[in-house]
Amino acid sequence: MSNTALVRSVTSLARPVGRRPLEAPNEAGLVQVKDRARRSRLGRAKSIPGARLLGPLLVIAVWQLAASAGLLDPRLLTGPDVAARTAWELIQTGRLQENVVASLHRALLGLFLGTTAGVVLAVVGGLTRIGEALVDGTLQVKRAIPNLALIPLLILWLGIGEEFKVTVVALGVLIPIYINTYGALVGIDSKLVELAEAQRLSKVLYVRKVLVPGALPGFFIGFRLAVVGSWMALIVVETINATSGVGYMMSQAQQYAQSDIILVGLVVYGIFGFTSDALVRLLEGRVLSWRHTLQK
Repeated sequence: MSNTALVRSVTSLARPVGRRPLEAPNEAGLVQVKDRARRSRLGRAKSIPGARLLGPLLVIAVWQLAASAGLLDPRLLTGPDVAARTAWELIQTGRLQENVVASLHRALLGLFLGTTAGVVLAVVGGLTRIGEALVDGTLQVKRAIPNLALIPLLILWLGIGEEFKVTVVALGVLIPIYINTYGALVGIDSKLVELAEAQRLSKVLYVRKVLVPGALPGFFIGFRLAVVGSWMALIVVETINATSGVGYMMSQAQQYAQSDIILVGLVVYGIFGFTSDALVRLLEGRVLSWRHTLQK
C-alpha cells in the first residue's frame, strides 16, 4: 500500500464521516434529497446568526421596563439607561478603557499559561503510563481544591502583585483544559492505534492523523470552559488589593454604593465572556469543519 493510500485510510477512520444515507444509493440524487429531508425532521434546524443575543436583549428589555415603572429601587439597582450613561461618562474620562486593558492583560496571560500547561500535562498523562501515574492523580486532587482555598497560600508565596493574579487565573484555566484534553486522548478508539501500528505509520503521521484529530474536540470543550473560567477567576483576584482592573473599579464603587458603576463592570465581564466564547466557537467550527454535528 502506498503512503498516500495509507494516510487516507487512517484519516478516514479517525475523522467521523457524518450520517450515512438510510437507503442504498440506487439513484444518488433522490437518496441525497431523502436523506437531507430526514435530517431536517429529526435534527435541529440550522442556527440563526445572532440568535444567542435574543435572550440577553430580552432580559435588558424587561429590566428597563421594570426600572421605568418604578419597580426597582435606584439605590440598589439602576436601569439599563442609567448604566449606559454612566458607561459613556467612564469612557469619556478614560477610566473604563484603562481598567479594561488591565483586566484583558491579566486574563489573556493567565489563559495562555494555563492552556499551555494543561495541554502539556494532558499529553504527558494521556500518552504514557508513567505520566498518568505522576500527573493524573495530582491534578485530580487539585481539581477537588477550589482556587479560592489556595488564595491565602498564593498571597504568602507571591504577594499581592500581578504574579499572584495571573497565577490564580492560570490555575482556573489549567484544570478544564487538562481534564477534557486528557479524556479525549485516552478515549481515542484503540482500533485506530492498532491500524496505525499495523501500517507502520511514522510518529509524525500518527500524531497528525490520529492523535490530533482525536484530541481536538475534547480540547475545544475544555477551552470554552477555560475561557469563561479565566473571567470568573479574574473577578475574584481583582477585588483583592488591586489598583486597576474592572473588578477594582467595581470594588471601589461598592464602597460608595454606586450601583450604576457596578452594573457597568458586570456588563463588561458579560461582554468579555460572551465574545470570547463566540470566538472560540467560531475557531472550533473552522478547525473541526470535518465533523457533522447538530450545531451546523
